[in-house]
Amino acid sequence: MGTNVKSVSAVLDAPSPHMVGDGFKVSNFFPGGYQIKMSPFFLLDFNDKTELLPTNQLRGVGVHPHRGFETVTIAYHGAIAHHDSSGNSGIIYAGDVQWMTAASGILHKEYFEKEFSQQGGLFQMVQLWVNLPAKDKMSKPKYQAIQNDTIEKYVLPENAGVIEIIAGEYNGSKGTASTFTLLNVYNARLNADGEAVFNFPAGFNSGILIVEGSVVINGEKAIGNQFVYFKNDGEEIHVKASENSIILVLSGEPINEPVAQYGPFLMNNQAEIKLAINDYNEGKFGYLED
Repeated sequence: MGTNVKSVSAVLDAPSPHMVGDGFKVSNFFPGGYQIKMSPFFLLDFNDKTELLPTNQLRGVGVHPHRGFETVTIAYHGAIAHHDSSGNSGIIYAGDVQWMTAASGILHKEYFEKEFSQQGGLFQMVQLWVNLPAKDKMSKPKYQAIQNDTIEKYVLPENAGVIEIIAGEYNGSKGTASTFTLLNVYNARLNADGEAVFNFPAGFNSGILIVEGSVVINGEKAIGNQFVYFKNDGEEIHVKASENSIILVLSGEPINEPVAQYGPFLMNNQAEIKLAINDYNEGKFGYLED
């Protein structure tokens, strides 16, 4: 490792899981579990591997509003169906990503896909909330359906594995998603003894979720369902996989603006929160059948 290494601030265990809706059993690493600086990423929920029993019942999260940010859902096992009030709908399967820009306001619902729910099976997913700068919070909602075969991939040398560049840039390869601020979101799928090096500016907030496997990151050991949080120093992150592993790498330029959150609204002040609630109550987010 070089001398310009990012210091590991902490290796964080998963907080106790809780249910979101009647389907998703998630550990909220931040902001609830740990008060860490990860702007522009505001929230990280991880539904670790869960075996779902077959059912004909629709399970998930019913119609709910969002304003002021983006939701990024990454599927590792299973299948998730979604609909929103802008008329977008789709299904994401293992390896796919749903990147929804709620911005000025949208209604949304997410359920296990019907056939997957009826058959049951292994489920694993991440949901991120990505904050938007004040100037973009009231922009038009949009949706990016990112299937795995469209994700830009960087193959590491010596059979070390592959970096899936969902957003941002890695070694000159540009990520698939368009973003409002500078940020990087990668799935690194590393083979046993595979190594990867990441470089992010010292001022970027950075962290790595160990989705599965075990790795050594800048000298610190971390295992599945842990989050490695870095100090704002140095630039280099060196990862070596102790076994076949999947890690979710997050790094971004902080949005240095006030944050006001109320439930599914993420704005800059309380007046904007109040407006969001009023607009929602007045039906300005559109209509979506539950």
